[in-house]
Amino acid sequence: MVNPVALNRTALDRDLHTLQQQKQIWEILPVAQKIDLLLQSRHLLGVHAEEWVRLCVEAKGIDPRSPWVGEEWATGPWAIAEVINGYIETLKDIAHGRLPKLHKIHTRPDGQVIAEVFPRTIYDRLLLNGITAEVWMQPEVTTESMIGEMASLYREPAPEGVVVLVLGAGNVSSIPPLDVIYHMIVRGHVVMLKMNPVNDYLDPLIEAVFAPFVRAGFLRVISGGAEVGEYLTHHPEVDEIHLTGSARTHDAIFYGTGPEGEARRARNESLVNKSVTSELGGVGPLIIVPGRWSKADIRFQAEHAVTMKLHNSGFNCAAAQVMILPEVWDQREEFMAAVRQVLRELPPRPAFYPGAAQRQREAVAVYPHAETFGGDVPRTLIADLDSQGDDYCFRTEFFGAVFAQTSLPGDDAASFFHNAVRFCNERLMGTLGASIIAHPQSIRAMGPAFEDALADLRYGAIGVNIWAAAAFLIPEATWGAFPGHTEDNIQSGIGVVRNSLMFDRPQKTVARGSFYPFPRSWLHGDFNIAPKPAWFVTNRTANRTARLVTGVAVDPHILRLPAIFALALRG
Repeated sequence: MVNPVALNRTALDRDLHTLQQQKQIWEILPVAQKIDLLLQSRHLLGVHAEEWVRLCVEAKGIDPRSPWVGEEWATGPWAIAEVINGYIETLKDIAHGRLPKLHKIHTRPDGQVIAEVFPRTIYDRLLLNGITAEVWMQPEVTTESMIGEMASLYREPAPEGVVVLVLGAGNVSSIPPLDVIYHMIVRGHVVMLKMNPVNDYLDPLIEAVFAPFVRAGFLRVISGGAEVGEYLTHHPEVDEIHLTGSARTHDAIFYGTGPEGEARRARNESLVNKSVTSELGGVGPLIIVPGRWSKADIRFQAEHAVTMKLHNSGFNCAAAQVMILPEVWDQREEFMAAVRQVLRELPPRPAFYPGAAQRQREAVAVYPHAETFGGDVPRTLIADLDSQGDDYCFRTEFFGAVFAQTSLPGDDAASFFHNAVRFCNERLMGTLGASIIAHPQSIRAMGPAFEDALADLRYGAIGVNIWAAAAFLIPEATWGAFPGHTEDNIQSGIGVVRNSLMFDRPQKTVARGSFYPFPRSWLHGDFNIAPKPAWFVTNRTANRTARLVTGVAVDPHILRLPAIFALALRG
């Protein structure tokens, strides 16, 4: 009888040997051939998109008639197609012997270089109207050095090649393939993708969509539990590792578990003798800047805030966990009442990710005054936390439907915002994403102090009047922790992904949206045509809208747009 463990190891060894043989070929493969492989996969994504979404909906227990099905379109096939398109455009420029054109580059008074990266295409301007994004560079980068460092792989390819093990996330279906594409296109790696057991039902579809890469020996997709991951992380034919998950997962891989792992961590003595990059989530803040809001503003922004927590049932690495409100804002209680109303109105939803119930119980045990809003794992609101205490909530990622709120002092919007930035930087665990909601008049009143505070905010993605997770969906944006973490203080990880313009030393992405949805925006002189975003948990047409938008991303055609606009306006 054949030992199944030996057989499994034999298959893994064979896959890694194939990747080792192909890694140098991939790195120097002509750009035109890489474009062709991406185009083939984009077409196959369109072929398999319906099945992809169906499997995700079944696995997460979503009613197939629910608008929430739109989340699976938006963060599945749509996200993958959009990123593929971003890489294709950059590779086309490289194939013609030029770098991607940047529409505007400017420098802050302190010398920091900022590149405006979104929107770039007519589809960006129409489908995501009113949304912009900038990539802010690390302090030592100059305008000249930034241009000289873009797409460096395609000017000076490393001759040895790299096999990277990508340990995929289990919460959002696009994360594993997007990590794969980044490492292949931007870093020049061939990839062994190990799916998380939570969503390894997608293995056959990922293999089908990326079949051109699999056939050529540039990609392998495998399943398995912790024993498979452990075997691969220590395998001599794995050159590098990239993982998406939690800081706890990172430390288990890097240092091991139990008392011995803790001792190794204290000594910063790694079990892994290879480079590890990571995206690890954290305690995401939502800063509410004081201003004079109408009742319609309060309701819309309450829905916005709840979306930042409850999208994907709360299982997002960039979910907002702590709302930070001004102590002296005279509309604070009105806003919190609207948040509670949205939490009450939303129908129940299964908590599909393992451990959610335990994490919720632990939070309630620490905060007995927590309010719950029904469901098998209740949506939970922990309000009025002491900003000087409650380290548990500020240092622990709950990864589920647990929302907290605290308040900070400030005589005006500028002083409050300054205090909130310092609080986020010093008190909250992680640096992945921070979101800010501020009335346009409040931003104008702050003047340069607003941009200075953004510069001080140490997060890899910042959303101004838009959820910071928008950067996840924008190919040209960067996605990852703020630079500077170390293996023994990993927080939200090391490195970035996405980054279709291939910047070598980005610091963070700042995405900006409109405070008002269309048509109210026009009444306030903000002439965008963006209605309620499709990712809002209260959007009634999200399923159909996201499905149509995916069709445009897979097969861009201007005639598809009118139907999308008609649906979006009814959301």
